[in-house]
Amino acid sequence: MLANFFAASLLASGMATATDSCSILVYHRFGDTAADSMTTTTAVFVQQMTQLRAHGYRIVPVADLLASLSPGHGLAGKLVAITVDDGHRSVFSALFPAIMRLNVPVTLFIYPSAIGNAPYALTWAQLRSMTASKLVSIGAHTYWHPDFRVERRRLTTDAYARFVQFQLTRPRTVLQERLGIDVTLLAWPYGISDEALRRAAQDSGYTAAFALGNRNASGKDPPYALPRHMVVDAVGVPALLARIARGPACTR
Repeated sequence: MLANFFAASLLASGMATATDSCSILVYHRFGDTAADSMTTTTAVFVQQMTQLRAHGYRIVPVADLLASLSPGHGLAGKLVAITVDDGHRSVFSALFPAIMRLNVPVTLFIYPSAIGNAPYALTWAQLRSMTASKLVSIGAHTYWHPDFRVERRRLTTDAYARFVQFQLTRPRTVLQERLGIDVTLLAWPYGISDEALRRAAQDSGYTAAFALGNRNASGKDPPYALPRHMVVDAVGVPALLARIARGPACTR
């Protein structure tokens, strides 16, 4: 019922003021230096958050921004939500201290198969510590971050359907068992989805899902493929501000 209500509300059209915007940013890794193309230096992240606020943007939890895409609900104004994909260990060592200082809410999209297993990944204890702060919420990034295009080509139709169901339902089960949370938000690996995957996400209990696209989200976007701005260190501050200023409006 909640998923159906959210989908219907999100697709409804309405009027928005010129200052209304809903921007969702996605980061991956953090550190003192940009060791690779997907790392954002902590200094650049702090500058981005500081300048967003200085330019009148409100950094809000993803749930608040999603509500603002529904007519008659949520907040007004220039809204930004911060998401971080994959669950890299630098989220705890570099990002978490920064968001605690800045009081910035963040949603982590993780794939549970790596947590506590892969040397690059967060541990369950670190996730519990961060969620206890109330600034960090958790979403699913499937169970092991597959490329669904590859799996669809190599599997039979029935096997692929079972694979999709496992990748979508298993994270919710594990995160409930490990962290005691009911996860209802999903980020697609590589930002890739199709109509069948989006239906499967809704059937699996998710209320919204996120893709890529480097543009603002609006009420006209599919609720299970909401666009996000990919942010890496090379984006910097002026380019990020320019990108999200281009719109579109939330269309509430």
